[in-house]
Amino acid sequence: MTTESTVATVKARTATGTDPGVTLDPAAAGFDGRRLGRLARHLDECVAGGLNRGSIVLVARRGELVHVSSHGTRDAEGRLPVEPDTIWRLYSMTKPVTSVAALILWEEGVLSLSDPVERFLPSFARMRVHRPGEGGATVPAVEPIRIRHLLTHTAGLTVTGLADNPVNDAYRAAGIAALGEPEPYTLDELCERLASLPLLFEPGSAWNYSHATDVLGRIIEIASGMRLDAFMAKRIFEPLAMTDTGYRLPAGDRPAAPYRVHPRTGRLELMPDPGAAAGDLPTLVAGGHGLLSTARDYQRFVQMLARGGELDGERLLAPRTVELMAANHLPGDSTMSAFSHPPARTAGIHEGRGFGFGVAPLLDPHSVDSLSSAGEYGWGGAAGTNFWVDPEKDLTVLFMTQVMPPPDDTWLALRRLVYQALVR
Repeated sequence: MTTESTVATVKARTATGTDPGVTLDPAAAGFDGRRLGRLARHLDECVAGGLNRGSIVLVARRGELVHVSSHGTRDAEGRLPVEPDTIWRLYSMTKPVTSVAALILWEEGVLSLSDPVERFLPSFARMRVHRPGEGGATVPAVEPIRIRHLLTHTAGLTVTGLADNPVNDAYRAAGIAALGEPEPYTLDELCERLASLPLLFEPGSAWNYSHATDVLGRIIEIASGMRLDAFMAKRIFEPLAMTDTGYRLPAGDRPAAPYRVHPRTGRLELMPDPGAAAGDLPTLVAGGHGLLSTARDYQRFVQMLARGGELDGERLLAPRTVELMAANHLPGDSTMSAFSHPPARTAGIHEGRGFGFGVAPLLDPHSVDSLSSAGEYGWGGAAGTNFWVDPEKDLTVLFMTQVMPPPDDTWLALRRLVYQALVR
């Protein structure tokens, strides 16, 4: 079938409320409409070229949608088109939601950013740190893991399969699954396993992508007295009218089929879903991954951040808290690559970015040849979903697709195509 994009001026289906619809003419929002058309053409070409099977992109300025285009198909056989109510697996785009949940409790005084994790999870007392170059040798941690370390991925935790070192080997031996593998344990059980394993580095001394947000999710449960999914539903999804967001995969044909890139051929193939059956809650309700959502729903979450913690009269966070969330919390205004363990330079989406509380602010756009503004922040997921908020330009972009792993240049190209169309 052809991959013609939905025109940008999609009319809102107010009867169902499932289609966000364009609410502001691009020219009135400072966009060159002809240049903005390059974005849709590029995403059509991605489908035609086999980079993904389908996608949808939403561009908003000053809180109003100026571009909505859907591309390709959402089902395995390629017969059903992507629509605004298509369900997408968010993977790590769950992390900003969990971070907002933690900051809600922080604002209420239920927890402190400086609280040691052992206040809520005693098994994290007396952690030990791996000593590089000495096999499996460890030493007692000097600094306790604190909640701010969880929010910033500076806790010393890691994930299975991320790198080749004794700590990652220990994660595998402890039965902690790598990305895409079955996770037959609860959040409580995962945290207990993590607490029994050595840290990759002293808490606060480096940055490493990790299970930190999962531990944060368990702390939210203990601090609130509610299961993580229930807390999110009551305190985030219900106030924001995110009716299609949660951890249960719905039955029917709305979910997008997950694809992965074959390691040898580079072609897309249908990816087995290791999660729970449709309608069931997964065994692991994680803070770092697992949420499913629609473009319409997650757009409301993004707009809440862009509007300083409030949307349609429902305030989740104070404006200053959102500013704190989006600030760089790495020491000396370091970037993720410079402060990572070990230091690593990449040419990908994370180059030139620091890390805040669940999101990554861009520090110096010119140093990485980016058209984004300094302070633009957001995050993505393992299957290609991505969003960003640009406070300077009062601009947000949300992109949904379902292919693993997503090439970094897809996200970089999206930014270039959006900003080259912004003329005032």
